[in-house]
Amino acid sequence: MRRRSVQLELALHTWGGRRAGAGRKPKGKRAGVPHRRRPLLAARYPVHVTLKLLRGLCELRTPRMFRRVREALVGGCTRPHFRMCHFSVQGDHIHLIVEAQDATALARGVQGLSISIAKRINGALGRRGRVFGDRYHARILRTPTEVRNALDYVINNRASHIRRRGIEIGLWMDPYSSAAYFDGWRRRPRRRPGRVWPPLVSPPRTWLLGKGWRLRGLLEPGRL
Repeated sequence: MRRRSVQLELALHTWGGRRAGAGRKPKGKRAGVPHRRRPLLAARYPVHVTLKLLRGLCELRTPRMFRRVREALVGGCTRPHFRMCHFSVQGDHIHLIVEAQDATALARGVQGLSISIAKRINGALGRRGRVFGDRYHARILRTPTEVRNALDYVINNRASHIRRRGIEIGLWMDPYSSAAYFDGWRRRPRRRPGRVWPPLVSPPRTWLLGKGWRLRGLLEPGRL
C-alpha cells in the first residue's frame, strides 16, 4: 500500500516590517533622541537644533576648543537651502537656531556642520572617531512666542545658569555665542574687545525669525 505524503510547513525568514528588536540601534549607553520619523518642515519655520557631545569628551567653552568650533561655523553657516542664524556653545553641547527649505535640507545642513565641527575637535584632541553622542534634537518653532523663547534660551543660556547661582552680571554678552551679531536687544550689552572674525551666522530670511518674534518684545541681555 502506497504511503500518503504529508506536506510540511516551513517557517520562512522574512525581512522588513515591524518586529521586536528591529531598526537602527541607539548610540551610546543612553539614547537622547528617539529614532522616530522627524516631522515635516515648512520653509517658513525656524528650527532649534541641539548637538550633544559624547560624555566626557572635552569642554567646549575654552578658547582652544571654541576656536575650532568657530572655524567650522565660518564655513558652514550658509549652505544650499540652509542657514545657521544663531548659536551658543555650552560645555558639552551646542545650540543652533537655523532655517531650512525642508526636512531634507535641514538634515543635510546639520550633518555637514556636525562633520565639520567633529573633524576640528578630533584634530585638536589628536583622536579619531565619533564626536557627537546621538542624533541631533530638532524642535520646529511655529509662533512668534516660540521663536522669542528659543532665542532667549539660546543666546542667554549661559547667563541664566550664572544668575541661578545668585551672581549678578549686568549687561553681559556671552563670547561663546552669537550675541555679538544679535540686533534684537532692548539694551545693547557690552562687548569684549578683540579680533573681528568673519560672520559666524547667516541673516534670517523667515518672517518669524527676522521680524515676527519682535512683536513679543525685544530681549534683555543676560537674563531669561
